[in-house]
Formats: sequence, C-alpha cells, structure tokens
Amino acid sequence: LIIRGGHNIDPTMIEETLRRHKSVLLVAAVSKPDAYAGELPVAYVQLVKGSTTTGEEIAEFARAHITERAAAPKEIYVLDEMPLTDVGKPSKVHLRHDAAKRAFSSALREALDAGQSFDVTVGTDATHGTAATIGLAAAMAQRAGLEKTIHEVMKAYTMHYSIQWAQ
Repeated sequence: LIIRGGHNIDPTMIEETLRRHKSVLLVAAVSKPDAYAGELPVAYVQLVKGSTTTGEEIAEFARAHITERAAAPKEIYVLDEMPLTDVGKPSKVHLRHDAAKRAFSSALREALDAGQSFDVTVGTDATHGTAATIGLAAAMAQRAGLEKTIHEVMKAYTMHYSIQWAQ
C-alpha cells in the first residue's frame, strides 16, 4: 500500500495499467518518500527488447489511463533489468530502497554545497526495519554545520538515518 497524504493507493492498479503499455515487459509500483505527502507512487519498468520508449512516455500513458489522479506515478524509472526475487517476481524491497535513495540524494543535493560529495545507501536494518546511511567526508570543523543541514533535510522523512564520516 502506498499512502500519499491520506490517499491509500493500491500498487496493483498502477501495475495493471502499465502492463497494458505495448513497450512494458515487467513493472513494479512502489512508494518513494516525500517530505510533503509522506509517500509518492513511482514505478520501475523493464521494456520489451528493442523498445526505445522513455519513462516520460510511459508516465503520460499512466496519467491518461489511471483514473485516480493521486495514483498516477510521479516518476517512471526504466531499468535494463528488473531485480527479481527467488521466485521471479520484481523485488519491491530492493526497489523501495532505490526510490528512497533517489529521494534522499535529490533532497540533500539541493541543500548541501555543490562541492560537497556524499553517498546515500538505504537498506534493511534490524532495529528500524529500513534505514538510510549518509556517507561523506569533511574536515572536523565543517562537520557540525553539515550535520545540522542533513538533519534539517532528513527530519521531513520518517525513515531512520545515520551519518557516516569518512576517515
């Protein structure tokens, strides 16, 4: 279930719609963390061999065919190969982690100085279920300011995060 600002969205509705697109071979709809709405629907697709359809073209198809406006995916990510579970279904856990990484990376890129490099990883955490790790290098004197900026960005999200300083 994707919960977008009070709307409960069934990912199956999105997936069934996108499967009808002639260029889509595999599809998985998952939630992407959003600072305002909580979660936004996004979809990952693997195209049929030889297709040159873009994510934006598939997003237009989704907007035209999904009747519930809030359920239309905000982004479509085209993958060369869909990650699969052991039973051959799209690995939604892997895709949710990727969507979170994309969301946090984008938000941090906007907030941090352009020259500040960082890396975001998202994965399963025994204590918190899922957690993000933000890795970066900075001089000791800069760390307090960077921590404050990162906290300001990440407090808008419900996912646990930690900062890992490079040695």
